[in-house]
Amino acid sequence: MREILRNLSTRAFRVWQRDADVYFTVWKTEFLPPLMEPILYVFAFGLGLGQLIQEVHYQGRVLRYLPFVAPGIVAVAIMFWSFFEASFSSYVRMYYQKTFDAILATPLLVEDVILGELLWSTTKAMIAAVIMLLVLTVMGLVSWPTGLYMLPIAAMGGLLFAGLGLVTTSMVKTISQFNVPIFVIIMPMFTFGGTFFPIDVLPSWALWIAWCLPLTHISLLSRAAILGWWHPMVPLSAAYITIAAFLLAALALVRMKRRLVQ
Repeated sequence: MREILRNLSTRAFRVWQRDADVYFTVWKTEFLPPLMEPILYVFAFGLGLGQLIQEVHYQGRVLRYLPFVAPGIVAVAIMFWSFFEASFSSYVRMYYQKTFDAILATPLLVEDVILGELLWSTTKAMIAAVIMLLVLTVMGLVSWPTGLYMLPIAAMGGLLFAGLGLVTTSMVKTISQFNVPIFVIIMPMFTFGGTFFPIDVLPSWALWIAWCLPLTHISLLSRAAILGWWHPMVPLSAAYITIAAFLLAALALVRMKRRLVQ
């Protein structure tokens, strides 16, 4: 690990720049379809299901369903955009397009490639959060200036799921094997991570599991920022995602280097 840390440098931004250049070249196919998914969630669940669920009880207050669910969908966008970029997209660049091999033929090191992938996946999470914030602002659902806290939340949340995505990429042998972590890890977080309902309604055993899920803490922080409501768990949730983000990023560096030098 010490050797890996010594090899990290600003050269990783060249990998980030390469991914960004490709992204903005084909932005119509890379940008619009993933963006529409969380926006459709807002309208489908917030405006559709919200007509049936008029209000929810959150932090001892009565809240309309749309303002409750919208921050959770921002958290989901952070998870999806960073995880899938660091898993499917990184695997395609590594295995099918041989992009990593081409980069490693230059003076850049393996660590530069991995860190660049982490940074770009985190950036995509931040792009998703900013766009969603703009949409929710137009709908009058964001409390300012606390909404600005979504930037560091998206950065740490994006790094966390980018690390998880690259750890997954380091383990799979075929692209179809990504289905396992998606349905074992990502989808349970999507449904039980405090996105669509307050986790307080869960039975005690399920509540403990929910508090262990990273998305639960990102959803909590997102609501605190977007609604402008302080939650007593904010310091612990912030510490949780920060520590988990750096641990998973470090694990991704170790495992991906082992995979790439094989």
